Amino acid sequence: MYLSILIFPLLASFVSGFLGRKIGITGSHILTCTCLTISSILATIAFYEVGICGSPVSIYLFSWIDSELMSISWEFLFDQLTVSMFIPVLYISTLIHIYTTSYLSEDPHNQRFFSYLSLFTFFMLLLVSGANYFVMFIGWEGIGVVSYLLINFYYTRIQANKAAILALTMNRVGDMGLSIGFFALFAFFGSLDYSTIFSLASYMNETALTIISLLLLMGAMAKSAQIPLHSWLPGSMEAPTPVSALLHAATLVTAGLYLLVRSSPILEYSPTALLIITLIGSTTAFFAATCGLVQNDLKRIIAFSTISQLGYMVMAVGLSQYNVALMHVVNHAFFKALLFLGAGAVIHSFADEQDIRKMGGLIKFLPFTYTTMLIGSLSLLATPWLTGFYSKDLIIELAFGQYAFSGIYAYILGSLTAGLTAFYSFRLISLVFLTVPNGIKKVYLNSHESNMAVVIPLAILALFSIFF
Repeated sequence: MYLSILIFPLLASFVSGFLGRKIGITGSHILTCTCLTISSILATIAFYEVGICGSPVSIYLFSWIDSELMSISWEFLFDQLTVSMFIPVLYISTLIHIYTTSYLSEDPHNQRFFSYLSLFTFFMLLLVSGANYFVMFIGWEGIGVVSYLLINFYYTRIQANKAAILALTMNRVGDMGLSIGFFALFAFFGSLDYSTIFSLASYMNETALTIISLLLLMGAMAKSAQIPLHSWLPGSMEAPTPVSALLHAATLVTAGLYLLVRSSPILEYSPTALLIITLIGSTTAFFAATCGLVQNDLKRIIAFSTISQLGYMVMAVGLSQYNVALMHVVNHAFFKALLFLGAGAVIHSFADEQDIRKMGGLIKFLPFTYTTMLIGSLSLLATPWLTGFYSKDLIIELAFGQYAFSGIYAYILGSLTAGLTAFYSFRLISLVFLTVPNGIKKVYLNSHESNMAVVIPLAILALFSIFF
């Protein structure tokens, strides 16, 4: 059962990619959505067995590299961290597949798009379920390559080419640090298995662990868009909106955080690395929020808000609160996917216009979309008793509770960021939905709510953003 969670998205991707013309657009829609729904159901069962009942599962397939000291095997580990990551990745990916059946219904390259989306989901699942750093690295490189293909989906547009190349090359920088980190791990521990490395970490030299931690952090900084490797994320808004939602809510950008949380037994023995992680995370959160204040592109505002929230998660890791970081990853995934898909519905009904200065007064035309985006924004602001409140507020409180320089720094910047977040979120809502109409009359007359394939994912994500 556990392996079939990974196999279904891969199967959907292959069939949709290679046989897409034969089975037709409807066939590939039905196939990919069905496979991902089955995967999601299996992941829910796995979450119950492993996460709630506390019985981790390890699956050994076969030995891969056997060379003197070095033995690397295809092995999968389903522990509480893995199944917790499965939930947002699979739920959101399934909802995005359903959403895309309507959103890109006019696109002639539909099957290719669905194939990429399913392949992306497969690599993300591979990344979080590997039992050693090598299997994780294959998933890591896989999502890097597929994200390039997805951002460059409209490959005739120069801007999309530029964005995809920027994303790929900037992630190369992080991957360089990460691969050197793997060499260092192997040099010190003689293994790349999680179990071996984490059981030996407490006996190792602190300097060595600090170097390894900083190299792993370098990989995480590129994937999770931390300063100074953040500029690829706003650019990748050139991709179709479902891609933005998938990449920047549940998958690509949370991979770096997964790496840090997974490597917590190493980070925990290096106070220097934890200090640096806290400083980078809190600075990123504040810097991205200031950028979000002045953007006029609907999707770019949400993109900077993503970078800002990732800063909070990295900050939580630096404060040694790995469980809270993971909780914020999962919570954030739902309301951020909701905001992106809501933005997509607005852009789609408004003749593909993304400039919020040319909108306004859309509450009368898109009441349902307005409601869902308001819920997503309120959850993002950590309004009490919505999903975002329980993790975001906790991170700021934990920073306040640490009487060290890093804790005070993180607390001050985290609090300022929360204020800025409230400001730009309300600016977005008011300029798009509430102020006087600034657009062209003809566009307003054509704008309308989307069909059920868009409404259902928005409604489900809105419920998750309140109750999850």
